[in-house]
Amino acid sequence: MSERELHRIEVLSEVLERRRTLASAAIVLSLSVRQVQRIVRTFCLEGAPALRHRSRGRRSNNRINDGVRELALQLVRERYADFGPTLAAEKLAEHGFGVSRETLRKWMAEAGLWLSRKQRRTFRQPRLRRECYGELIQIDGSDHRWFEDRGDRCTLLVFIDDATGRLMQLLFVRSESAFSYFAALELYLQAHGRPVAFYSDKHSVFRVGKTDVKSGEAMTQFGRALSELSIEILCANSSQAKGRVERVNRTLQDRLVKELRLAGIGDIAAGNAFLPGFIERFNARFAIEPIKADNLHRPLNIAPNSLQEILCRREQRYVGQQLTFSFERQRVMLEENEVTRGLVGKYVDLYAFADGRFQVRWKGVTLPYTLFDSAQRVTHAAITESKRLGDVLAFIKERQDQFLPPPKVKTNSEVNGYQKRGRKPPGRKGWVDQMIDRRAREQVASAPSTVAGQGCDIEVSALPGDAPRRLSG
Repeated sequence: MSERELHRIEVLSEVLERRRTLASAAIVLSLSVRQVQRIVRTFCLEGAPALRHRSRGRRSNNRINDGVRELALQLVRERYADFGPTLAAEKLAEHGFGVSRETLRKWMAEAGLWLSRKQRRTFRQPRLRRECYGELIQIDGSDHRWFEDRGDRCTLLVFIDDATGRLMQLLFVRSESAFSYFAALELYLQAHGRPVAFYSDKHSVFRVGKTDVKSGEAMTQFGRALSELSIEILCANSSQAKGRVERVNRTLQDRLVKELRLAGIGDIAAGNAFLPGFIERFNARFAIEPIKADNLHRPLNIAPNSLQEILCRREQRYVGQQLTFSFERQRVMLEENEVTRGLVGKYVDLYAFADGRFQVRWKGVTLPYTLFDSAQRVTHAAITESKRLGDVLAFIKERQDQFLPPPKVKTNSEVNGYQKRGRKPPGRKGWVDQMIDRRAREQVASAPSTVAGQGCDIEVSALPGDAPRRLSG
């Protein structure tokens, strides 16, 4: 018996022993007095078993027939084995089975056809930290409203050491791009030196997504720069593989946002000036000691000018018959001299820097050039990555607000060369005026002249309802 039924037996026993009244028992049991009287009468006749519910252990009157259940489960096994309960219930309704989603979910779970989300959850084996400081640096970009409503949305580039969890470099940029990572990498190299390897996601800055690349060595600009610096770049297959930098991003989105709010910072420049002090406090609080005390960072040993030439965009361009080539929707023309005359049909090296300037070189010699059509605009229907969408839209809006007029779309008449004609010269009259003049001439010819040499007045009505016209002649 349940605790509720045992409690009833105790109260009813007190009523029979006259230690409690019916009214008091009704209050204790939350029943009416008449119902307590009925229960006491039944209790006296049949004893304690009379207080058990009559339907206990019996089949529910609303229970679906077992044959219907087996037929529905057989249909699910044959046709909808990989369906979820919601979709399977909709398909069964088309076959005439009016089974609710939750009932079917319970049936499928008991038959082993459905596993709950908790049962389907998989556990990943955690990856142990690297043993040495500077052996593996995880890098990632976190797009977030770092300045809340005080500034525009931007991206924070995060460099974290895998062995110690130390923040190695933070930098606010407009979006993830090769030049933004070049700027963060330059600050990192000057502060710490060259690590063994970087660990990143599959962003196009780090990895060429196309497997059938025909030109180059299937290497991005950032990868080419790291190769020249003797630094390896590794790409994680999932976000869980680089979970340390992902967890740091989540922590920074909480702590750093509040620190910037307390400091009243609302722009990228002030935010970058604030970051060094924040990095020092963060590392003092969360960084741990590595397993081994070795520091695998190597000295940079590169001149600043040489580093700038490494951390830039390099491409090759084919020189045409007019000593010209295209770059970034601009037409570049080499100035004619003894060197450039022999470059027709050959490839020259182009160095593009973060500040917008670029150089054209041939075997290390810088070539002079001039630009044509320097006004840029984003190509129509250009493929844009989601992480750079905000930066591209800001560039488009800036260009549209400056000087670029909207493209003029010609009509079919303009394309076919149609030209509008001018108004017709007055001369030929309409058919109404011609009919009026003809009737007027006929009346003049038939009317007798009253006085020789004097004119006559004739009223002419052209159409029914028109006002008469008086002609003098």
